[in-house]
Amino acid sequence: MRQLKKMTWIALFFVGMSILPACTSKNEYKLVWEDEFEYTGLPDSTLWDYDQEGNPHGWGNNEEQFYTRERKENAWVENGILNITAIQEPYQDKNFTSARLISTADWQYGKVEVRAKLPDARGTWSAIWMMPGGWTFDDGDWPNIGEIDIMEHVGHDLGVIHASAHSKDYQWQKQTQKTATVKIEGVNEEFHSYILEWTPEVMKAYVDDNLYFTYRNEGLGVDKWPYDKPFYLILNVAVGGAWGSVEGIDSLAFPQTMEVDYVRIYQKK
Repeated sequence: MRQLKKMTWIALFFVGMSILPACTSKNEYKLVWEDEFEYTGLPDSTLWDYDQEGNPHGWGNNEEQFYTRERKENAWVENGILNITAIQEPYQDKNFTSARLISTADWQYGKVEVRAKLPDARGTWSAIWMMPGGWTFDDGDWPNIGEIDIMEHVGHDLGVIHASAHSKDYQWQKQTQKTATVKIEGVNEEFHSYILEWTPEVMKAYVDDNLYFTYRNEGLGVDKWPYDKPFYLILNVAVGGAWGSVEGIDSLAFPQTMEVDYVRIYQKK
């Protein structure tokens, strides 16, 4: 399966040019971290941990899920795919469970590529994003410390993909965050590559070969650009919350799963 994925990736590059052509040439990068999910079981504990700190606080967004730890119903690898699944069920003091995986490594600059298929139910809020290395929910100081959203998708706005950067001066509470959207058909039916390119000068986000978000460093300090430090990767499916439940939650549509084909991190040679 792993060899097949790599052969498919090469074929897409030379035939369809659908993975890298709009990005920096692959020859400028080297692969430094990956999970191809070529195993069966819980996510590889050498690569992934579970974030649970915000459960008692609704993660600051009044979210409805309880993120579990090492529970196969919510995070499981099989047939070359990582499944992050939100389930309607009573658990602790919540009515839904899900998983929030965080990488055990962090990186400063480079290219992040996550190939995924997204959930589509009203009330789902799936995300591929990054926070500063060493930061935890209980540390607070958000958004001053910075947040990089590679992909956010809410089920009530099917196919609209968001990329954003949050900082002290540019944040969603003030409606000043640096952000852009793109409409992609079939995000719930087909795998797409969600890509971030990040340098000291600029951030760019793509879906496959479609560049749709560019944020250039204005050179005005950390209140606007707190991104010159390592960040770790987060994969999660939230339920409800300030954004996810704008049009309610379709409880009958659960369980809902974000399927991840691979995660690859590159850095400049």
